[in-house]
Amino acid sequence: MGSKRSVTALHTKIGGGAPVSVQSMLNRPAEDIEGSVQQAIELEKAGCQIIRAAVPDMNAVKLIAALKETVSVPIVADIHFNYKLALESVAAGVDKIRINPGNIGSGDRVKAVADTCKAHNIPIRIGVNSGSLEKHILEKYGHPTAEALCDSALYHASLLEKFDFNDIVLSMKSSDVQTMVKAYRLAAERCDYPLHLGVTEAGTKRMGIIKSSVGIGSLLVDGIGDTIRVSLTDHPVEEVYAAKDILKALGIGDKGIRFVSCPTCGRTKIDLIALANEAETRLRDCKKDITVAIMGCVVNGPGEAKEADIGIAGGDGIGLVFKKDEIIAKVPEDQLIDVLIKEIEKM
Repeated sequence: MGSKRSVTALHTKIGGGAPVSVQSMLNRPAEDIEGSVQQAIELEKAGCQIIRAAVPDMNAVKLIAALKETVSVPIVADIHFNYKLALESVAAGVDKIRINPGNIGSGDRVKAVADTCKAHNIPIRIGVNSGSLEKHILEKYGHPTAEALCDSALYHASLLEKFDFNDIVLSMKSSDVQTMVKAYRLAAERCDYPLHLGVTEAGTKRMGIIKSSVGIGSLLVDGIGDTIRVSLTDHPVEEVYAAKDILKALGIGDKGIRFVSCPTCGRTKIDLIALANEAETRLRDCKKDITVAIMGCVVNGPGEAKEADIGIAGGDGIGLVFKKDEIIAKVPEDQLIDVLIKEIEKM
């Protein structure tokens, strides 16, 4: 799974066979240090393994130090154009830099960033997207094709390679899922750098999760990708939950509950949709490596869901709680989830 080459941000390894890590980005204004720190705490609690923060000016560098004092996950400084912000972020203790070397000016500036990051063992992520392509690459391809995105990422990497810097992560994000998938596949063929997967500007929660699942999931199934960020027009914690769910669906994420539930039909006599949502919410942070079934009737209950470790099956205002294919309780509908959770806690 993933790239052969690896980098390490603080204590988190990216690539080299390491588990796929989950990232998100703070969306509070950079000057709101208190709000940003609080959001970082929420992200860490939700399971975010790498947190990125925008550093638009020198004043924002203060946020890096504040985050390092508060959370234990690696902090990434997101920088555009101003190489001095990278140098100051390193001085403030940042664990990783996101910057495109081709956008920061002359070779001596690129060398300054490369040398400083190398001296402090700080990796650099190069992040290209449809709006960041160089003129010569756009002229070659006409528009932001997958080939153009890949060429751009490798061009930026070559600028760091000139100064013997190779602790590089690449991303080639597009809002078009097929372009994004093709760009990453090209990069996986052409280099062995770790790859940061994501569909950029994916949209609001519903469509953003769908597009990200298709794009990120397609690549991970093929063994491409080392760290992921689900970009949503929503609270960053929702990005983390979505990313973790994508990994869980593929069987490559952290341990946790896997849910199976039926789509309901005319046999359903209980409010299964509400019960399934309640179970998912209340058990979101449960780390037990089990499968839980939420089924609408006895037809789809212990029989169809017999591979589940535990579950419920609805009746007419009542429900059955079962382990494997053995019924262990029959309880009113309004007590089903409470009894289910108590049984899970015993496991």
